[in-house]
Amino acid sequence: MTDPSGEPDRITGIASMATRHVLADLCARYEVRSGQQVEFTAVGGVDAARRIGGGEAFDVVVLAADAIDALATAGRVDPASRTALARSGVSIAVAAGAPRPDIGSEAAVRDAVLHARSVGYSTGPSGAYLIRLFERWGIADTLAPRLVQAPPGTPVGALVARGDVALGFQQLSELMHEDGIEVIGPLPPAIQVVTVFTAAACTASANPAGARTFLAFLASTDADGAKRRHGMEPARDGRASDPLARAP
Repeated sequence: MTDPSGEPDRITGIASMATRHVLADLCARYEVRSGQQVEFTAVGGVDAARRIGGGEAFDVVVLAADAIDALATAGRVDPASRTALARSGVSIAVAAGAPRPDIGSEAAVRDAVLHARSVGYSTGPSGAYLIRLFERWGIADTLAPRLVQAPPGTPVGALVARGDVALGFQQLSELMHEDGIEVIGPLPPAIQVVTVFTAAACTASANPAGARTFLAFLASTDADGAKRRHGMEPARDGRASDPLARAP
């Protein structure tokens, strides 16, 4: 649809599930200040990247920085439009009322994982990191029968809440909104991994001007409060933090 001037009257976007809550907040705020409607579709990150990679028409996409870089290389997003949105670390959750294991150090987390009945992880960046961490610890084979990967688009917290897994790992922005669980804390600094979620304008956009204006809002200090409320930190650059990349 277009307004009487001929410009599209809305901005469309697609994003991974990890950013759905903060984007819902930010879209509502942007609509109030601009009068322009913003509609985001939230799906698993792999699915979102596939849909944009296949040429599906959206104005904006929000994914982990490396996924956006791959889409830029493929010509599906405008490289110059890449905008670091938010930084998000990984936290650990148990079912509400369940015992809370010690997670205050790398050794404590390793011990908690080894003693857990089952461990849940995602298909996103945090899940890939955890598998590498378990391999570095030398416990991947031991854990394999007890590892449960959440299906794309399903929060790990949902598995924890219904008892499918005893210990769940995912970005705080996902876990903090799930009922029936308790977030017991973040990964300790020595093994904390930070994902930078990045927004970009799609080359198939029907509203490139609207996409650029919305991206500028996402990067502004006016958006910082919403990011923090949803368990993220504002990102002013695209640098992620991966301790395994530094490990010997």
